[in-house]
Amino acid sequence: MTENPQQQTAATPELPTQYAPAEVEGKLYERWVERGYFEADASSEKPPYTIVIPPPNVTGSLHLGHAFEHTLIDALTRRARMRGFETLWQPGMDHAGIATQNVVERELAKEGKSRHDLGREAFVERVWKWKEESGGQISGQMRRLGDGVDWSRERFTMDEGLSVAVQTIFKKMYDDGLIYRAERIINWCPRCLTAISDIEVDYQDDDGELVSMKYGEGEDTIVVATTRAETMLGDTAVAVHPDDERYARLIGKRIKLPLTDRSIPVVADTHVDPAFGTGAVKVTPAHDPNDFAIGQRHDLETIEVLDERGVIVTPGPFQGLDRFEARSAIVAALRADGRIVAEKRPYVHSVGHCSRCKTTLEPRLSMQWWVKVETLAKAAGDAVRDGRVDIHPAELTPRYFAWVDNLNDWCISRQLWWGHRIPVWHGPDGEMVCVGPDDEAPTGEGWHQDTDVLDTWFSSGLWPFSTMGWPERTESLEKFYPNSVLVTGYDLMFFWVARMMMFGLYAMDDVPFRTIAFHGMVRDETGKKMSKSKGNVVNPLDWMDKYGSDAVRFTLARGANPGVDVPIGEDWVQGSRNFANKIWNATRFALMNGATVEGELPPAESMSSVDRWILSRLNKTVAEVDALYDDYQFAKLSDALFHFAWDEVFDWYVELSKTTFFAGGEPAKVSGRVLGEVLDVMLRLLHPVVPFVTETLWTNLTGRESVVIAEWPEDSGFRDDTAEAEIENLQQVVTEVRRFRADQGLQPGQKVPARLTLTGTPLAAHEAAIRQLLRLQPEGEGFSATATLPVAGAEVALDLSGTIDVAAERKRLAKDLAAAEKEKAQAQGKLGNEAFLAKAPDNVVDKIRTRLAKADEDIARIQAQLDRLPQA
Repeated sequence: MTENPQQQTAATPELPTQYAPAEVEGKLYERWVERGYFEADASSEKPPYTIVIPPPNVTGSLHLGHAFEHTLIDALTRRARMRGFETLWQPGMDHAGIATQNVVERELAKEGKSRHDLGREAFVERVWKWKEESGGQISGQMRRLGDGVDWSRERFTMDEGLSVAVQTIFKKMYDDGLIYRAERIINWCPRCLTAISDIEVDYQDDDGELVSMKYGEGEDTIVVATTRAETMLGDTAVAVHPDDERYARLIGKRIKLPLTDRSIPVVADTHVDPAFGTGAVKVTPAHDPNDFAIGQRHDLETIEVLDERGVIVTPGPFQGLDRFEARSAIVAALRADGRIVAEKRPYVHSVGHCSRCKTTLEPRLSMQWWVKVETLAKAAGDAVRDGRVDIHPAELTPRYFAWVDNLNDWCISRQLWWGHRIPVWHGPDGEMVCVGPDDEAPTGEGWHQDTDVLDTWFSSGLWPFSTMGWPERTESLEKFYPNSVLVTGYDLMFFWVARMMMFGLYAMDDVPFRTIAFHGMVRDETGKKMSKSKGNVVNPLDWMDKYGSDAVRFTLARGANPGVDVPIGEDWVQGSRNFANKIWNATRFALMNGATVEGELPPAESMSSVDRWILSRLNKTVAEVDALYDDYQFAKLSDALFHFAWDEVFDWYVELSKTTFFAGGEPAKVSGRVLGEVLDVMLRLLHPVVPFVTETLWTNLTGRESVVIAEWPEDSGFRDDTAEAEIENLQQVVTEVRRFRADQGLQPGQKVPARLTLTGTPLAAHEAAIRQLLRLQPEGEGFSATATLPVAGAEVALDLSGTIDVAAERKRLAKDLAAAEKEKAQAQGKLGNEAFLAKAPDNVVDKIRTRLAKADEDIARIQAQLDRLPQA
């Protein structure tokens, strides 16, 4: 457990009486950065340990979810660094195409301008300027949190090196036939004016209307229903199931389309469910993915009804109306024409919304760029199936397979100006040339670059290797790829994780990371999702200002069960602040009473059983924490450290050692060295989660340079089950007597005469400590054992005659006992009444059973207290 000596620091001043995080955190972090502790050396012969940061959007600031995720990653990388790995935590930010463009467009709107007033080139320059001015906010917040990232390697998804990577992989995939251009139905946002991918659609239940209407005339009529009546202007068929006898005579005929001068065919298609509704569906190939597929099978015409802003473009009385205005107008016109058969409103149904601006999306036929994912997705699934990549927690693995095994081709083009522009040039006669970073773009009349940009997730999917210099085979790439682990939220499994898997296996012929550790989402203390509209969003900086960064980090880590959402409230942060203060105060006491790390540990035979007990518990804690880290059980390891530090070191070992320290001599020196060892190891174990307070205390304790570069503790193998059993007995005695004192209403500091019968037990050596912990005085003259407690093989006799009114206490307890017995009788009466049990709901019966069990517990507890009291 003893770490290698570091450079000795200058003599440290005595610790202040109180810990003030604001006075130390900023200075400590800058010292760590200046000394290069977080910088990764690709030429090092140490084994690598790599984690990339899930790049936060340049538009925003760190929210509590970021603070949560960064705490977990920082804990892993700090521990790896202490374990001797060449550790790289790769930082950077994402250009966040739609989000960033929206932010800058809003700024322009305040000036009464749009991006079109500036033009593409000037607008992009404006975005870069905004990025330079606003992008530093996140970096400052990461420093406040204590993120041990290698700032010398900070990257941005649109910097020059990553742009080369994007162009390179696009051309390679294009040449391999994995990227193609095609006209298909996509999710279109009329507000952002761009396509978005399926996983960027937020579905929610909206109040709409379901309108049933007649198509055709006379006997040749068919009733169809829709929630989007405006799209009927683009209908080019009605589809029925080929086996549906109701419509057999109409299949192949043409029927009149209301409100138009067109007629449309009735087609037979097995996609139609004859049992749903009327068994007939309107077909609008330009505005519905299923209808588009039917149109392809039956060679139907596609008619565009809505433009990019959701405005009707079909010539006629509805042209120029917004889609929702047109919906009402068309229903009214159909009603006037006698075409409406039924109207249901509100009709609650699931509707897709833009995840960025929340606008209702439109399915729209559009020419877009696509990635053919079949082989890529299979490789991403196989890498998990064959064990090259582990998923934690394992329960999320089926969810991963369900996604990659059923992945549709990915629409990668966006109709934006901010982002990586598609590296394809179009010629005057329809030619297309894909241009790599080393290629010359075609020139001449009629040649122009594609106007679309790539989906943000395309460039962030390259993050594990593009940040290290790919496509060049750099020293960093050779050293740090694949990453050791990816720590991210389960909500990014589809957006980001699967795409990194596909790209890494394709470009590098190796997985991007060996392990994926999924965490949950941070929620408020009642378990509700945090949102601005609910007013429950927390700025982590506010809590850091109030309680210190360590308190925020420890609270977040202590709630981090793998893949499970994390509720968090301010009270819990206050509790973590109290823990930091407890560590501070206990270490300060230890330093003032001889705790030291100088010299070797004394031999076990020279130690007291209390010393051997705490060292045995220390080593077991080291082993437990290591195992929990390896399983990404942050909550459990934080809890283990909390209880070891507070319960065992501070509440028991320090208290039990006070008599030794006050007595002085050789035993005090031995315990001082043991306490120094315990604090040294404990602070190193705590450091990855609470780095600031542990750095301050550890350097004061050891006089060494920094705990950041200290060695991670190892389990020395020291165990002493005998000492552990002995101290457990001692704890039982103290705990039981404390409980009895509390039951009798004695104040914690109130002294009571007592006789301890410890002869023949291992507790005999601890009489002074037991008396001190329990405020027990010697027997003295006139001692009368009014209460006797046998516990753990010992006996504690107390004289309460001068401390409590026994008669009054018996009277009070007798009253409580009578109330408990009455409660028991009432509960038993109801549970014995068969008529009551037959009628009462299960939850009511369960409550009565709970009341009965509670009454039994109360009776036993009160009776035990009465039995311990002396006779009045």
